[in-house]
Amino acid sequence: MRSLMVPHLVTALTGPINELENRVLESMPATERWFRLEWMEHTPPFYTAVDLRNAGFKLAPVDTNLFPGGYNNLTPEMLPLAVQAAMAAIEKICPEARNLLIIPRPRTADPFYLGSLQRLMQVFRQAGLNVRLGSIDASLKQPLRLQAPDGAELSIEPVVKARGRLGLKDFDPCTILVNGDFPEGAPPLLEGLHQQYLLPPLHAGWAMRRKSAHFQSYEEVAKKFAKLLGMDPWLIHPLFGRCGEVNLAEPSGLDCVQTTVDALLTKVRRKYKEYGINERPFVVVKSDAGRSGSGYMSVRDAREVSDKARALAADGSSPTLGGISEVIVQEGVPTYERVNDAVAEPVVYMMDRYVIGGFYRVHAGRGVDESLAAPGSMYVPLAFADSHQLPRPGAKPGASAPNRFYMYGVVGRLAMLAAAYELEATDPEAERFE
Repeated sequence: MRSLMVPHLVTALTGPINELENRVLESMPATERWFRLEWMEHTPPFYTAVDLRNAGFKLAPVDTNLFPGGYNNLTPEMLPLAVQAAMAAIEKICPEARNLLIIPRPRTADPFYLGSLQRLMQVFRQAGLNVRLGSIDASLKQPLRLQAPDGAELSIEPVVKARGRLGLKDFDPCTILVNGDFPEGAPPLLEGLHQQYLLPPLHAGWAMRRKSAHFQSYEEVAKKFAKLLGMDPWLIHPLFGRCGEVNLAEPSGLDCVQTTVDALLTKVRRKYKEYGINERPFVVVKSDAGRSGSGYMSVRDAREVSDKARALAADGSSPTLGGISEVIVQEGVPTYERVNDAVAEPVVYMMDRYVIGGFYRVHAGRGVDESLAAPGSMYVPLAFADSHQLPRPGAKPGASAPNRFYMYGVVGRLAMLAAAYELEATDPEAERFE
């Protein structure tokens, strides 16, 4: 087994995080019981990836992905956990399942993504399922054969829909696992399926989902959990605000954004003062829908918004912020973790209600206040190679990898629980009781 390290925190402000780590470890039985009771009331998303940021004085999720595409970053040591979680998830949904159909995201030739698909198929095969890949691209008439990074061949076959059931020519699955988020809207082929489970549900895609709704749910979860532990929820929750449809390329559309930025920075300054944090806070302006890293703007003063918005619009590389878009303004959480002197952030992977692994996203060319989900990022599979569920009581705070990663797993699961709340609240088929 490789030796683990806790990535270096390059800040003196480690006190609150070490106190939080201590408190989480001391409260482990209460924490696990609390999660258990929550999962009796709420259904976890099928799979989830959460980007965390550790500022030394604060640890919080900044993005929650319900269609993860980085399974190739999980080490072989993490596979047993993933297989067990997959077994538990499938058993709950379709105990008699034999076949699983995975619908990958469109344009799947990216080697990184093909490696992720390959690892995902491996997990479900080891969980006892026949697994095949199906494309809903109407232009695909014959199986598409692509080479994974290790030289193995992946076959993506055209799907067939008959009598309300989706499958392949000779393959009738009980469960269909979607691995693309369809920001343009739900494909008609995936609607109105007969006695088949579609995971995640269609309303988990970015056509309907909003980051602001997720963080509204996360705020509720963080407050409940903080009350259990007797702590300030701000230590694990990024403050945020939102604006409706604005056009960042037009000065007339910036009033709401500037006002929200100013109000949020004032709140964060107050918190920094309360905790004796001698840093200049920042906020992030980004599209309220879409994957992490899309249309990302970091500002430390409301007066910067206009110039930065014009620069983004002129650049043309961020269509989500270049034109009309719903916008979330989120408290910036700097990341003070380093792997080999490069800025790093932990990413926690979960399936059903279990943490199955994680890794560090590392970017040598980015600063502590920038998104690391950008071209040039690297992935270092350090976290969770040992089970996140086996912390070491009594170890010095900040020195034990299992303890640090257990804490990351707790905050990752809080974000996953928030996603469960969010999906329940936005389910178009849910009965509403006033």
